[in-house]
This record gives sequence, C-alpha cells and structure tokens, in this order.
Amino acid sequence: MSPSAGAFGEVLREWRGVQGMSQLDLALTAGVSSRHISFIETGRARPSRKMVLRLAETLDLPLRERNEMLVAAGFAPLYRESDLEDTDLTSVRRALELVLGSHEPFPAFVLDRAWNILLANRAHHRLLAMLLPEAARSAEPVNSVRLVLDPELLRPRIGNWELVAHVLGQRLSRQLRTPNLEPHVARLLEELLALPDVRDAMDRVQVPPDAAVVIPIRLELHGRSLSWFSTIARIGTPQDVTLDELHIESLFPADEETERTACELAKG
Repeated sequence: MSPSAGAFGEVLREWRGVQGMSQLDLALTAGVSSRHISFIETGRARPSRKMVLRLAETLDLPLRERNEMLVAAGFAPLYRESDLEDTDLTSVRRALELVLGSHEPFPAFVLDRAWNILLANRAHHRLLAMLLPEAARSAEPVNSVRLVLDPELLRPRIGNWELVAHVLGQRLSRQLRTPNLEPHVARLLEELLALPDVRDAMDRVQVPPDAAVVIPIRLELHGRSLSWFSTIARIGTPQDVTLDELHIESLFPADEETERTACELAKG
C-alpha cells in the first residue's frame, strides 16, 4: 500500500462520513462498484486522477477540498487560489461591488471561509459606525461572527443574543468537523466558540418550534429595535478556490420600522 493511496482512502472515508453516505451510496452515485470504493479506502487500489475528481464531484466538495484530495492521491492540485486584489480578479471584484451597492440602503458584505469581511457597502459601514466605536471598527480583518459573539462588540446591542449565538455556534461547530480544515481557520473557529457564554447558549437555548421561517437579529439602536434577517449568495461555477469560498451576505429589514430607519440613515 503506497502512502498516497492510504492518505487518499482516509480522506475519502472521512468525507463520505461527513456527507452521510455509505460506500454503496457513493458507488451508485459515482457510477462505480462498491468493491472498488472499498479497495480505494483501504489502499488496495490507487485511484486515477479522473476517479479522484469524479468522487470529489459526487461528494459535492468545495474546490479547496478537491485540491486536497488530489494531493492526497499523489496528483497536483487542479484549482488555483488567488487574492481578491489580484488583477485577474478585477472584473469579479467590480461585480461584487456592484452587487453590494445595489443592496443599498440595506447592509451587505462579502465574507471569506473564516467569516472575515472582505468588502462591504456604505449601509454596512453606516450601521457599524452607530453601533461601535472607531477602534472596534478599524480592526483588520473584521470578523462578522466575532462582531456578534464578542461581549466587547455588538453583543450588548443584540436583543436576542442567546438565540443568535446558538445558531452561529452550531454553524461554527459543523464547520470545525470539516476534514483537514486549515489550522488557522480551525484555531479561529475554536477561539470564537470559546468566547464568554457561547457554549452555554448552544447547550441551553433551543430554537422554539413556533419560530418564524427565519430567525432575525434584533439590534438596539438609540431606543429603536432594528430587526434584520440575512440571505447568503455565492458566485456560480467558480474555478478558483478564493472565489469558491466567497459568499455575499445581505441583510433585509424584517419589519417596516427597520426599513424606514435604514432609509432615514441613508439620507443622512
């Protein structure tokens, strides 16, 4: 058994477990025999590059994880990883800025894999300026989850903090179970989960069965309670790891008072 075959088999088995697929499920969906999947996982068979990509696609893995599967099987990565500031991504960055601008007067921002805010529209900056001191807003990078969970940041302004912390904590915990998660991302997620009272909120608070179809975040601002819910969008058919991991979070007013206030703030 070669080291690369064994490494790939272990990664494949972990991802199959994460996706809740049996060897038979994976084999049927990928169009191969379950015996072949078993041989690959135990290292008795070494997959071709084409087979690695087919299995990664069947498991619907992000591009970073597809690269890692290729490397584990002894092949070179297929997908490049760029910086959003690279000239090759100028058109994409411009498109993202157009999307953010079109969402005014409501907040919208672009996040990376670690929930860091890479780009944001004016509405986002206006809202944070009213909620946080300059020193808290100037930290680089600004992490969207830290903004919500840290008691020194937005947490005191969030009327339903425990419920929001429960939902975010569950999301971070699921991400931490990603096989071969980059160490710096894992450390950040663990640090966020270790913030005061986050684990307690995850254990104690449950989403009520009669909750609305979305769970808003209620921000207390100068005697007003602003209620927002969010949607997340991604770039379609990316062929770059950076673009594959970006997502655009857009906040929408959950009631007329919040919509009216956002419009008033935009007018200055």
